Amino acid sequence: METYIQQALFLLFQVCFISQLYYLVGIHSKLASYKPVPGLLPVNIPVSVIIAARNEVANLRYNLVQILTQNYPDFEVVVVNDCSTDGSDMLLLEMQAAYPNLKVVTITEHQRYKTGKKFALTLGIKAAKNEHLLFTDADCTPATDNWIAGMMANFTGSTQIILGFSPYNKTGNFLNPFIRFETVKTAMSYLSSALKADPYMGVGRNLAYTKTLFFSNKGFASHMHVLPGDDDLFVNENATPDNTTIEIHPDAFVFTDAKTSLGGWFRQKKRHMGVGKLYKSKHRRMLSWDAVSGFLFYTLLILCFVFKFEPLLALGLYLFRLMTQILIYSKIFKTLNAKDLLFYLPVFDVIYYVYLNVFGLVGTFIKTTQWK
Repeated sequence: METYIQQALFLLFQVCFISQLYYLVGIHSKLASYKPVPGLLPVNIPVSVIIAARNEVANLRYNLVQILTQNYPDFEVVVVNDCSTDGSDMLLLEMQAAYPNLKVVTITEHQRYKTGKKFALTLGIKAAKNEHLLFTDADCTPATDNWIAGMMANFTGSTQIILGFSPYNKTGNFLNPFIRFETVKTAMSYLSSALKADPYMGVGRNLAYTKTLFFSNKGFASHMHVLPGDDDLFVNENATPDNTTIEIHPDAFVFTDAKTSLGGWFRQKKRHMGVGKLYKSKHRRMLSWDAVSGFLFYTLLILCFVFKFEPLLALGLYLFRLMTQILIYSKIFKTLNAKDLLFYLPVFDVIYYVYLNVFGLVGTFIKTTQWK
C-alpha cells in the first residue's frame, strides 16, 4: 500500500513538473522573446493623467512636479483629493497656481456615505477633458520625463488598454528583495498573457485606457461592491486580444517604494489578493493551478528526498525546471530592472508559491474594508 501511495505522489509530482514547464515555456517565454521599441515614437495624443490621493501630501509634493513637467506636448493631470485631512488641499492650490495643466477634484467626507478609490477615480475620469486616460498613484515616480510619451505611443489601431510596469525601488530593507521578486513574477504573468492574446489584469500604478471604453462598459459598476480592483478587475472584464497591448520600455516605468514592515505588506497583499475570486473563470483556473502546482512541486520534491523515492529522478526534474527558469527569466528580469534578483531564484521561488497559496486563502475568507 505504501508503494502505491509513493507512486501516486510521484506521478502527481511529474504532473506538476509538466504544468510548471507549460507556464514557463508556453506563457512566460512570450515576454522573454518580446522586444520593446528601442526609441520613442513621435506621438501627440491628448491625454489626461489621473491620480486618486487620500492623505498623500508628502508624496504629492515630491512626485507631482515630475508628472506635471513630462516631456509631452498635450496633457493635463487630474488629481482627485479624496477626503484628505493632511493639508493636501493647500498644496494642490499652490501647485495649481504654478501649473496650468493641473486640475483638482475634491471629495469631502460624508457621515452617511463612505467613498473609495473607485468612486474617486470615476470622478476624475468624468472631470478629464481627454479621451485617453493614463493612471498612476501619488506615491509613484516616473522613471523619466518620457513616461507619458512611452505609454501613449501604444494607442494605435484598435488599442484601448495599455498595460505598463511599475517596479519597486531597491532598498536595504529585509523585505525588499522578495517584494521586488514577487512584483516581477506577477508582471511576468500578466504581461506574458497579454502577449499570448489572453490579457487578464493590469496594475493601476501604470495603466492606460480610453474614456469610451470606461463608460461604454459602465466603469466599475460590476465590482463596485468590493473596494479593491479598480485596475485588475477592470482589465479582466474589458481586455480582449485585440484591444490590449503592453509597454515595458524602461523609460515608461513608474517606480514606487515597497512596504517596509510585515504588517504593512500583509495588509497590501490581502487587499490585492482578495479580488482574484472575481476574475473570469478561465483566469481563476489558470492562476490557481499555477499556484497549486508550484506549491505541490516543491512539497512533493521534499517528500521524494525524505522518503527516498526516486530522489535522483526528482532532483533531475527540479534542476531541469530551474535551468529552464534561469534561461527564460534572465531575459525578463533584465528587461524589468531586476537582474540582481536571479541570485535569489532557488529560494524566493519556493517562498513565492507558499505566499501565493497562503494569501489566496486569506483573500478568499477575509474582506477588505479600506483602500488607504
